[in-house]
Amino acid sequence: MKQKSYLLATDLDNTLVGDQTALNNLFSFYRDKQFDPALVYVTGRHLNSALSLIKQEKLPLPDILITDVGTAIYHAPDWSEDRTWAAWVNETWSPNDVLSASADFHSIIRQNLPHQKRISYTLDSCQPHIVQAIQAKLDTHHIPCHIVYSSGSDLDILPERSGKGKAMEYVLLEYAKKGVNILLAGDSGNDAEMLSLDYPAVIVGNAQDELNGLPPHALLYRAEGYYADGIKEAWDHFYPTIHI
Repeated sequence: MKQKSYLLATDLDNTLVGDQTALNNLFSFYRDKQFDPALVYVTGRHLNSALSLIKQEKLPLPDILITDVGTAIYHAPDWSEDRTWAAWVNETWSPNDVLSASADFHSIIRQNLPHQKRISYTLDSCQPHIVQAIQAKLDTHHIPCHIVYSSGSDLDILPERSGKGKAMEYVLLEYAKKGVNILLAGDSGNDAEMLSLDYPAVIVGNAQDELNGLPPHALLYRAEGYYADGIKEAWDHFYPTIHI
């Protein structure tokens, strides 16, 4: 990965994945131009769910897999976890305290996860005010954490040191070639932190309305194309000199 001059870091569901033709066209484009970019998948899914999707969609295996909204980082090909990142993230993480503080909110439904790297809930789309109430409760009890609300229903309570943006910064520092040409891609609120980094980034055309509030900047491209078509459109925008 450190030898590669280009890097694509993308969310999976509804960003890279969602239109099979667009997906095929994107990777055919990379093959035809002989880029062979390093691949980092950055997803809200847990490890086994992400690997299942990769297999189901016949996606190229990534060099790095960031899962659980940036709380865990795994290396190909054996998917061993980055222990340095895990130790740093979990040093101040108290999932049982989070569960205790959120227990009084009966209208939220806890998501079934195989671990406590994050605590995630599903909310009724008509009750976004609950997010602020939960945040206030956690603050009152001085529980260090990081809340991400996305897609109008998903509430992820993460370790305060985690998130897609922080995990991506760590991966770039530790594993990427210095000065690598990068494109970040996403479609929902849990991508906002990553898309706001100081690197070329794309919001795909089918993105959630919640990303409309991201401040515009020169490195943030809003694509018209949906899913992987939006990624290719942004690649052409940022790296036009790659055409032969």
